Amino acid sequence: MNKIYLYNTLTRKKEEFKPIKKGMVGLYTCGPTVYNYAHIGNLRTYVFEDVLRRTLEYNGLKVKHVMNITDVGHLTSDADSGEDKVEKTAKKEKKTVWQIAEFYTKAFRQDLKDLNIQEPHIWCKATDHIKNQIATIQKLEEKGFTYQTDDGIYFDTSKFKNYGELARLDVKGLKAGARIKLRAGKKNPTDFALWKFSYPRGRSFDAAQDNVASRRQMEWDSPWGLGFPGWHIECSTMSTKYLGQPFDIHTGGVDHISVHHPNEIAQSEAAHGKKMTNFWLHGEFLIIKDQKMAKSGGNFITLDSLKNKGVDPLAYRYLILTSHYRSKLNFSWKSLTAAESALKSIYHQVEQFDSPKVGRAELEQKFLKAINNDLDTPRAIAILWELLKSNYPTDAKKKTLLEFDRVLGLGLAKIKKKKLSIPKAVKDLAEQREKARKKKDFSTADTLRIKIEKLGFQVLDTKEGPNIIKKE
Repeated sequence: MNKIYLYNTLTRKKEEFKPIKKGMVGLYTCGPTVYNYAHIGNLRTYVFEDVLRRTLEYNGLKVKHVMNITDVGHLTSDADSGEDKVEKTAKKEKKTVWQIAEFYTKAFRQDLKDLNIQEPHIWCKATDHIKNQIATIQKLEEKGFTYQTDDGIYFDTSKFKNYGELARLDVKGLKAGARIKLRAGKKNPTDFALWKFSYPRGRSFDAAQDNVASRRQMEWDSPWGLGFPGWHIECSTMSTKYLGQPFDIHTGGVDHISVHHPNEIAQSEAAHGKKMTNFWLHGEFLIIKDQKMAKSGGNFITLDSLKNKGVDPLAYRYLILTSHYRSKLNFSWKSLTAAESALKSIYHQVEQFDSPKVGRAELEQKFLKAINNDLDTPRAIAILWELLKSNYPTDAKKKTLLEFDRVLGLGLAKIKKKKLSIPKAVKDLAEQREKARKKKDFSTADTLRIKIEKLGFQVLDTKEGPNIIKKE
């Protein structure tokens, strides 16, 4: 097997990846909380995870990919307070929580399809695994890791020796309120809810004091009273159920490093007495106007909003690939337009290629080395353009491009061959235009562009140079 190196957040270094079971990889990716549309910052993480899975498969490994759907228990505050996000949206939209969860799950799956992201082999909804989660909490209770407060059952992080190791938290020096506000009854600021009561101290609902507006739609009986699971216990339970423990790789966004993933580790390892997973990988934020894109901040863009502007979603995928998954990516409409031009140029060239035959082994090896070096997609994209600008036969180019696209996922296999004859007059005008651009004579360049378009053609300006296509 080729050597694959991945940056492990737990150790803060790049390590050679070796699967626990030869030829097999257990992969758990944190899925969406289905109370709203995913924004393109969220979707950047899912593209990175898709590239990871494709890279593992490209290296001949068989991947078992599990992704959760959080449809209950994710509150509006990391301090285990506030409303359940799905319940809150249901009230706002005057629908049932089940309708909300189904609608936004369907929308998320459409986003994956539009971005050519492979669906997981196993989808697991939190609400389908309540009994499993209760069983995990009971294990923790038996082992002395839990305590009860007025509003739920909590995990005592002081009893888990390595709590916060993933986030490099100074737990001893962490004062109440330094990370999250300390709720009444909590012993430590880092303690978190395993099970939340629907009503104080787990009492049954008092019909005489019925407040319909505040009643939960999602609640279940448990050994501790009527309630619902904490957000973190869901992932711990479902990852272990489907992948065992330990499993190979757990991924998510960098926002999970400080709270969600340390809590998962604590629960899973305390309950089962084993390491949870060998590798932790995290994707960086998408930045817009100097801030991370987030629903809470209201500065988010959905994939549908790109589509409504006529943007091919795969142009956004291409833009993501030009930046390393561990680097922040600044989003702008200008950068997206440039990515779309580059992708159109690739498609146009592929349309002219002959049927694939023997590829270029030396470039395929360079590409493999790049993606096996912690998913270096910017380097992989550079190698793609190196191939396109080469003098190799077009059948060899196409064969190698299709190999690259097994990882990049830009849909190149669907591009049909089209014969395009570019008149000499158009080529001459394009050449004159490029000379004018290099001299920064943009007025002349624009005049020449208009002349080219009147002849039925268009020049795409990319970082790799101009490309002439038939006007759409």
